[in-house]
Amino acid sequence: MAKNQRAKVTIQCNVCGEKFTLRGRRGQEGRIETGFKQCLCNNDQHFNILEES
Repeated sequence: MAKNQRAKVTIQCNVCGEKFTLRGRRGQEGRIETGFKQCLCNNDQHFNILEES
């Protein structure tokens, strides 16, 4: 995937189980930047992140 293409990402909180489906852009390190900061339960570190095709 090129750097400027958008990617669909599913983020699941390991604390409460809430799921978020977001779109983001691939950054320079290869990570997808979505702007997601924290879950509704105030968890900001423990997530499962899956890129969807």
